Amino acid sequence: GLGGQARQLPRQLSGGQAQRVALARALAVEPTLLLLDEPLAALDARTRLDTRAELQRHLGDHPGATLLVTHDPLDALVLADRLVIVEQGRVVQEGDAATVTARPRTDYVARLVGLNLHRGRADGHSVRVGELTLTAADRVDGDAFVAFPPAAVALHKARPDGSPRNVWPATVTGVQRHGDNLRVQLDGPIAVAADVTPAAAAHLHLASGQPVWAAVKAAETRAYPA
Repeated sequence: GLGGQARQLPRQLSGGQAQRVALARALAVEPTLLLLDEPLAALDARTRLDTRAELQRHLGDHPGATLLVTHDPLDALVLADRLVIVEQGRVVQEGDAATVTARPRTDYVARLVGLNLHRGRADGHSVRVGELTLTAADRVDGDAFVAFPPAAVALHKARPDGSPRNVWPATVTGVQRHGDNLRVQLDGPIAVAADVTPAAAAHLHLASGQPVWAAVKAAETRAYPA
């Protein structure tokens, strides 16, 4: 908390402390319209986590409207009831958090919510994306988006058999640390990202330029109208 800083002058506060004081003052007056511009940007990771949870509680009880401006997807998803996403000065998508995260409509939004996204032509459960036909869990006709998370992409040394799935040959173009896993960038009929464990990466000897087979189960492939 900030109780121990009560006698400090403003110039004696750290950037994070000053931001928390400004946030507390803004909430205390219960304005009809509250504008928050990057309210958590100056906070360290632990303080940001605690303050985000506290701010979520305050905004839930706030009787007025709140406009939150942020570049942090987590802040937006946790704190906002409705999202308006601006890309290069233009609104590209808006809606409630559940809809935006499940059905992104641009590559930029897909990256924000952590999905692979492609656009193609659908005929029932089949979506043609370039030279590749993907089978989706949803039935759609006409122009459609198809989306799936990197965690749904499995990598294999040889073409896999088994349950119905989407399978295609790919080439590794990059491998980076991503949390506890590794994020593998793939090129091929479609460009996608795949999340694999370090153990799986070691087993596959993943490196740039390596050929692999990518597979995504139809049940994890979502399709929706474009």
